[in-house]
Formats: sequence, structure tokens, C-alpha cells
Amino acid sequence: MKAIMVMFDSLNRRFLPPYGADRTHAPNFSRLAEHSATFDTCYAGSMPCMPARRELHTGRYNFLHRSWGPLEPFDDSVPQLLGEAGVYTHLATDHQHYWEDGGATYHNRFRTFEFFRGQEGDAWKGQVADPEIPESLKLLRTESFRQDWVNRAHLADEADHPQTRTFDAGLEFIATNRAEDNWFLQIETFDPHEPFYSYARHKRHYPHDYDGPHFDWPDYRKVLETPEQVEHGRLEYAALLSMCDASLGRVLDAMDEHGLWDDTLLIVCTDHGLLLGERGWWGKNVQPWYDETIHTPLFVWDPRSRVHGERRASLVQTVDLGPTLLDWFGVDLTPDMQGRPLRDTVADDTPVREAGLFGSFGGHVSVTDGRHVYMRACAEPANGPLSEHTLMPTHMRGRFRPEELRGAELAPPFGFTKGVPLLKVPGFTFSNPYAFGTLLFDLETDPDQQHPLVDEELELRMARLLVEQLRAADAPEEQYVRLGLPPDGAVTEEHLLARRQQPQALAALQPPVQPADYPDHPLGVNTPLSELLADPRAGRVLRRHLGEQVVSGAYAGAVGGLSPVQISAFVLGLLPRPRLDAIAAELRALHADGADEPTGAGARGGRDDGARGGRDDGAP
Repeated sequence: MKAIMVMFDSLNRRFLPPYGADRTHAPNFSRLAEHSATFDTCYAGSMPCMPARRELHTGRYNFLHRSWGPLEPFDDSVPQLLGEAGVYTHLATDHQHYWEDGGATYHNRFRTFEFFRGQEGDAWKGQVADPEIPESLKLLRTESFRQDWVNRAHLADEADHPQTRTFDAGLEFIATNRAEDNWFLQIETFDPHEPFYSYARHKRHYPHDYDGPHFDWPDYRKVLETPEQVEHGRLEYAALLSMCDASLGRVLDAMDEHGLWDDTLLIVCTDHGLLLGERGWWGKNVQPWYDETIHTPLFVWDPRSRVHGERRASLVQTVDLGPTLLDWFGVDLTPDMQGRPLRDTVADDTPVREAGLFGSFGGHVSVTDGRHVYMRACAEPANGPLSEHTLMPTHMRGRFRPEELRGAELAPPFGFTKGVPLLKVPGFTFSNPYAFGTLLFDLETDPDQQHPLVDEELELRMARLLVEQLRAADAPEEQYVRLGLPPDGAVTEEHLLARRQQPQALAALQPPVQPADYPDHPLGVNTPLSELLADPRAGRVLRRHLGEQVVSGAYAGAVGGLSPVQISAFVLGLLPRPRLDAIAAELRALHADGADEPTGAGARGGRDDGARGGRDDGAP
């Protein structure tokens, strides 16, 4: 028996023809749907990239206990369990996060692995001189942005692109081992994750007139671009998706050529989707996990049932994929796994769960029953208490800093840590779910999630489902405090939040503030934060309104090159219009009093050269 998993990153199901897209050139996804079961109600769980991969390995949710990080010493790993049972496991990938501090324990669970360099600012080619970067709409100019332009100079030929090379390697493994038995191959590409870098043969499927600034890498923020620029960004994504489709077609060709359909399980999946201007947002992480980001495509071919060209309505999740692989190879699930094998769901749509949990560390904690989605925000503006529970204290691209660990304490084990205590470290998030409020949607009547409901009876049912999921996941007690829910006992009307938090939910729907809304002068809200902080009096204004964490803490390195107006589009709730107006008025008074112009160069009127350095994990 053999198994192949083809995994994409940031694959928005609404761009795929099997899910209703009519503008995207993706014939191989349609071909796949004709030869597999297509799942209509698949949801991701722990977000974003590496937490999702931890779910693939462990078959359980993890975002309630810690943020982005490696596999923990107590974690079960499906590839490792398969290997211990005699299954040969191989990974071919260009996903650079595996080789960073926050992902360094995943690929070593495979028996062999291959890695191809160059995606999204991967620290690959060394070049001291700055690369040539065209005029661009990107505001957040991190080191990763600079490195990406260094890397692009080495990817002029599609054959050299890391996606191409990843699928080359996967196909080589298939060709080499087609006559062998008992192997699992994971072909995993970072695409169509941003930047949306593709080639002319894929772009020609989407002809359009555009002569504006370069735009294939949107920031994670509210849309500030013109409708023409938004459409161009969406078509750049579509072109990269078409490139992914061509790679998928090569795998389907290999399945045909080598006669693998008779004995090979095929799973085609993604970790999550991406917002591409929907509801006025780009990206993920900042806003709640709307359907474009969390409701994912899934295709499964199982030779045991030989179901092809059929749809499946049952609610399934990422946590089910690892158990499905174990079941295929006859390996027992571990007691800690929350996922369930999808063998019977593929065969006849047998349900495996009543509800699905999803969210990100410190963000909304959400539950779905397949029709309704309940996104629970924190009960209070402080979004606390919040702690990391880990024995692997690393962030995405770095270790925990000593100042983070000074407040650490040794905490008792959870039920899934195999008797092992953990470090409990004060947690931090860039965004705050309180700014969006608690949201309730009916996807049957409102599939685009445009109209949050206030329905006490429905919210009570969904809140009870959510608490059941929290208790099953052995959530830290502080999560109940943060969310305003009971760790034991009944959930009652007094715990409901949707009506109470409706004002911020409605405020979050408002369009972003624009630079033109404020006058342009050296001490103004269109001036980069770093330049304002260079003036002591302006610095005091910003510290009073934004807090020390923003002006000199974890935020500062990422947003120092952005103006307060631009920052307001990144971190909803940090700078609502009234607070931005107050800052503008105080800065205007300083300017009128003849305050010295801040030192340092920076763009005005909402444009800037961006920030270099600082954290680069999708923040803010």
C-alpha cells in the first residue's frame, strides 16, 4: 500500500473550479474532482502555517496552548509513527518555515526529505548590495521583502522555481519506487502563498490592462488599494494558482502512467486559505478566520471504496488527515489524537464529528457545526490572561528572548503531554480579537459572512458546542477566563457576548482611514512612526495613546517605517478613528507651537520606504 499527499499553502477554495470558480484556469483540479471525493465542509483548525502542520502530525488542536512553534517532545508524529511501523516516509518541499527555529522539528520525523530554496524571502542567496526593487504597493518592507527580490533574480526560468523542483523531486520518488510497497510521499509546496510570483504562460490566462505599481505581495491589512489594483492582485494570485494546477496535473499523470490508482491513497489539501480583498481585507492572522481562510478544499481518493466524482457534506478537519493515513497503513491511532480516519466518510459520507474547533493563539476561538460559525472574541479589551505552554521556546524565526522567559514558571502537565510539565510563559499577540467582537454567522443564508447575527438561542447552542470542544482539548483554564466562559458547569445566557460586542463588530466593518483624511506636515499622522518618535514631545503623545509595547516593544521593529494612519489599517482596534483624531490634534498643536521637525528621511502622505528588520512572522 502506498499514499501520496499533495499539500498547497494558502489555497482559497473559492478560486477552484470544483468549488464554483468560473474565472480560474485550473483544469487539473477539475480532473482531480472527477477521480476523488470532494469535501464541501472541510475546516482547518490551528492557524496559521506551522500550527496547521503540527495538527497534521499530531491529529489534535494546539492553538489554545501555544503559538507558532516546533513539535514538542511529547507530541505524537504521524510520519514518525508510520516509520516505526515499517512505512518508508519521504518529504519533498519548498516550505522554508521547516528550516526556521519555529519549524525545525517537523521534517526530521520523515525518513528522508528534500528541500528546495527560494520561496518568500527564504534566506537563500547572499547579496550585500541591495537588489533593484520596482515601485511597489507593499508598505511593510521587512528583510524578507528585500531577500525575496534577491532570490527572484535566480528564478527567471520556471524550471528553477522551487515549486517546480519540489514536484520534480516528488515525481522522481514516485518513478523510483513505483514497484515498491509500503511508502508515504508528501509533496508540499509553499504556493500559492504570497508573493504571487509566476510566469508568463500562467499569466496569459488572465489578460487585463494594468500599468500601476508592482503588486504581487499584499500586506496583511485592510485594503487601501484602488479597485484596479485589487483586481490585479487577485489575478496575480490566480496565475500562481494556475501554476500549482499544472504541477498537480503532473502528479495525476504519474498516477495514470504507473497504475497507482489501484493501491495508492491520494490526499490533496491545504493548510488554510487567504483573503484577497474580500470584506476589505488582505491576508490572514489579523482578522477573524473567515470562510475564505478557514473553510478549505479537500480531495481524497481511497482505492478501498473507489469513490470518484462524488461530493461529501460531512464536517471534517485537518486533524483528521493524520489519522486517515494511519488507518490506511493499519497503524493504531494514539489515545491523544482528536482526529478520526475518513475511510467511511469517503465511502458513504459517514460523519466523524458534530463540531469543529478553529482559531489562532490569542485570537478568536471559533466553532462550526458545518452550517453556523461562532467566533468567540475575548470578553475584555485586555485579551488576557494568555500564556504559552511549551518545552520548545521558539518563535517563527527566533528563540524566546530572555526578557520573555523571566516570567516563566513550571506548570503541571496537561492530559496529552504524557505526564510532562511545561514552561508557562506570558503570551503576546499583535492583534486583538476584541476589536472585531464576537461574531455569529449562518452560512446557509449568508455564505459571504456579511451580516453577523444577534440570536441568543443560536449563540447559546454554539457557545455550548464551543465549551465542549475546549474541554475535550484540555484547554488551559486561563482560556476560559479570557473568553468569559465557564471551565466547568453550564453555559448560560449570562455568558453570551454577541449582542454586548455588536458595536465593535459593526465598527470593524467600516472602511479604513485614508492618508488624505489628514493634513500632511512633519508632525502628523502621515509621518512614519520612527520619525515621530525622534521628536521627544511627539514621542510622549504616541506613548500615551499607544503604549510602550507599540513604540518600543515587539511592534516597533515591524511598524517603525509606517505612519499611524497606515498602522491603523494593519492592527484593527489599536488606532480607531477617535484615537487617531486625538493623536492628530495633539501632534498638530505641537507643530503649531514650532516643534522641531523630526530627523531622518521618510515619505509623506501615506507613502514610505517601509521597515527593515524586526519580527517577520506575518505581523502585525
